Amino acid sequence: MNTATETRAVIVEREIAHPPEKIWRALTQPHLIAEWLMKNDFAAVKGHAFTLSGDWGSVDCRVLELEPNKALSYTWDAMGLESVVTWTLTPKGAGTHLRMEQKGFRPDQQQAFQGAQYGWQKFFGNLEQVLGRD
Repeated sequence: MNTATETRAVIVEREIAHPPEKIWRALTQPHLIAEWLMKNDFAAVKGHAFTLSGDWGSVDCRVLELEPNKALSYTWDAMGLESVVTWTLTPKGAGTHLRMEQKGFRPDQQQAFQGAQYGWQKFFGNLEQVLGRD
């Protein structure tokens, strides 16, 4: 295996006590995305280019795939990192198994990898707060 092209992924999985439809709204409605992730101009349209803006800078993204209430995938390019974020929603009992995978971290991107591990845990916490409000 060529180590120069070997990449790593950050994966976060949670059981969330809300139906997939409710989580899907939080993943795809710009005003809700802004509450748990970052300011954005997201649209749930394949091929749509959008930007996520945080205090530290911005992320250039493009919607790759979307299957309502089941899966969402988009590019996540920031500060030299070219990666893909994929959300998978699987109904489980009265709730949902939510899986997020961000793949594409090169071996020399240790700082970005560690930052993403920390960041996604925080974002998931924010997401659960948003979901728990109504």
